[in-house]
Amino acid sequence: MKLALGDKTLSAVIYILLFVLGFVAFYPFWNAAVISFNSGNDTMRGGITFWPREFTLENYAVVFKDDRLLGGFAVSVLRTVVGTLLSILATAIFAYGMTKTWLIGRKFYMVVCIVTMFFSGGLIPTYLLIRELQLIDTFWVMVVPGLISVWNMIIFRTFFKGMPAGLDESARIDGCSNWGVLFRIILPLSGPVLATLALFTAVYHWNDWFAPSIYISNVDLLPIQTKLQQILNSNIMLEQMSQMDSAAASHLNRMKTVTTKSLSMATMMVATVPILCVYPFVQKYFVKGVMIGSLKE
Repeated sequence: MKLALGDKTLSAVIYILLFVLGFVAFYPFWNAAVISFNSGNDTMRGGITFWPREFTLENYAVVFKDDRLLGGFAVSVLRTVVGTLLSILATAIFAYGMTKTWLIGRKFYMVVCIVTMFFSGGLIPTYLLIRELQLIDTFWVMVVPGLISVWNMIIFRTFFKGMPAGLDESARIDGCSNWGVLFRIILPLSGPVLATLALFTAVYHWNDWFAPSIYISNVDLLPIQTKLQQILNSNIMLEQMSQMDSAAASHLNRMKTVTTKSLSMATMMVATVPILCVYPFVQKYFVKGVMIGSLKE
């Protein structure tokens, strides 16, 4: 079909707007990557836009030589993997139970869940609760409090209720229990929703820096995002330089190209790129998975 002049003009305007919005969204990330590959002393002069002016890998050398940052990266990976698996499992089990009309008090449980989406006890009562549970300064304080997401539960529940009732009935005729129906029938058929919600949960765990900064004082348990926040809010680079051992001191002149800003940008790249690499593998599930739950009871 031949497009009219007005349609061509509208399409051109839409493409231009999309390009501008895409550029505005992508440029800050690109600029941070450029600064991370640029000499810190040169970056202080300003004017770094699309390409490094003095290319260097010293910023990343400092990041990967610092055991604290590498330890934070390992904690972030472990937290993301364990937190995502347990959260998706617990939320799916909860959602499957909420699909059963014979569940006593089902409507009451649903109301209680929805209330928690709009109201919380606040930071101080939450801290006191976590302290009473003896989770302070432990790895599990980053996993247990966010184990079940009500929003994800509603999406799971909507997807499960959309499945043919015959699946459940035929499985029970073959002798499956509730656990068997969930793990052998329901979950294997829930690929799109599992992939989508697992990605959203993983992004939450990977990016969260606030909870560890409140509940964890042990430096060895801090994820890399919290350590990145500390770098951004303090002159940690000078501290690192002063604590260098004699073997690393010989490289002092070479390290003078590193500044707090360049180091923070390099750490930001190390903390951001791994989670970005996950998106291409689950992108095909987005359209179907995100639409699930758009209509809820």
